[in-house]
Amino acid sequence: MLIESLRNVFAIPDLRKRVLFTFGLLAVYRVGCIIPTPGVDASVLLEIIKNQQGTLFGFLNTFSGGAIGRAAVFTLGIMPYITASIILQLLTVVVPYLEKLSKEGELGKRKITQYTRYLTLVVSMIQSIGISLTIQGQGFASNAGLPLVPHPGLGFVLMTVLTLTTGCAFVMWLGEQISERGIGNGISLIIFGGIVIGLPKAVIGTISNSIAGTLPPLTVVALVPFMLFVTAFIVFMERSQRRIPVQYAKRVVGRKTYGGQNTYLPMRVNTGGVIPVIFASSILVVPATIAGLAGDNWPRLQAIADSMRWGQPIYYLLYTAAILFFSFFYVSIIYNPNDVAENMRKYGGFIPGIRSGRRTAEFLDRVLTRLTLIGAIYLAAVAILPELLLFGFKVGGIPFIGPWLDGILPVWVSSGLGINFFFGGTSLLIVVGVAMDFVQQVESQLVMRNYDGFMKKGRVRGRR
Repeated sequence: MLIESLRNVFAIPDLRKRVLFTFGLLAVYRVGCIIPTPGVDASVLLEIIKNQQGTLFGFLNTFSGGAIGRAAVFTLGIMPYITASIILQLLTVVVPYLEKLSKEGELGKRKITQYTRYLTLVVSMIQSIGISLTIQGQGFASNAGLPLVPHPGLGFVLMTVLTLTTGCAFVMWLGEQISERGIGNGISLIIFGGIVIGLPKAVIGTISNSIAGTLPPLTVVALVPFMLFVTAFIVFMERSQRRIPVQYAKRVVGRKTYGGQNTYLPMRVNTGGVIPVIFASSILVVPATIAGLAGDNWPRLQAIADSMRWGQPIYYLLYTAAILFFSFFYVSIIYNPNDVAENMRKYGGFIPGIRSGRRTAEFLDRVLTRLTLIGAIYLAAVAILPELLLFGFKVGGIPFIGPWLDGILPVWVSSGLGINFFFGGTSLLIVVGVAMDFVQQVESQLVMRNYDGFMKKGRVRGRR
């Protein structure tokens, strides 16, 4: 069935052009992630990035497909665009003008998109200045004492800002072209390509560790079905939704009757998507980043950063709390039960057993709160799982009972299994979610042209 569906994809001229166009622009993006930025010794920078896997640089390096580690032209990737989109989305609730634009349909959407592009350039310029000054301030940072920036100065800063900002603008244009003329969401696919590019290296590294004896072969064999189970669990949770029945009253206008049908209002379990995990990860790596830049000048800051590293109890506690907070915060911004209830009332819709208006909004808010709690717990579990496998849970850091627990629990609990789960929790959520969206888009194109989709029964539902 899958082979036949793939054959149908390339048998349709228009769909074939869209798929090849998407892959072609993704290839262009990967080329830009290899071209180095002028004035930086990429080999020295790569060594620094390896030593800062738990900091903001290591976090961003994952989403850029290793472009930061190579000091590439596309070092900023698409993250400034995502940051600008989130900022404007938050401002839509606060600024009345933006809120009015968001309700003006396609024209307002285009205006907000234009503002997002402008804000992306501002954010990319700020980040470029910060990156150039940080790189220039490193001096020499390698065992051989090689300088990271052979010729520092104002010229280097200006060149770096111009290069990285232009690269970010070009990546933004690539994403918009994929969304308009290709298949799927271009921004998501660019992030997807940056993450997936590290899969072959991770597989080869795991096999090498197994051959060298550092990783037991039985563990590698057990890892494959475990990965499949986790991936299937993510797919199940991303597709899960609560269907609230909605009925529309009949209206007679002249000789025609409108309404009278029964439908449902879908409410996803994970309404916030992967945004809460990205917010939480970005905040928790800030102390380690500041401590790395400060060096040994601030020992108390270094101690705080050490207590918040992967595997430490306070890290898991703060990570879970941050995901829960941002899940409720972000869902409260993107989903307004009062607006949904008001729209249902205007078109004569009602939930059986619930009065229209305020009672409907209260009911939707109650259901949304419960779903958000389940979705937040699911996000926290998936995000923390890879860190547990790799670093374990340092129970010795728990006050009073920590040393006692460390003495009775197995060694692998506190030290971890040393298994690199290929992707972090955030990366795994993005990869699975974007893959589902891409398959759903292709299937929609096939069904629209009277072809069977990828599944004989049912349809693949995207995350949105």
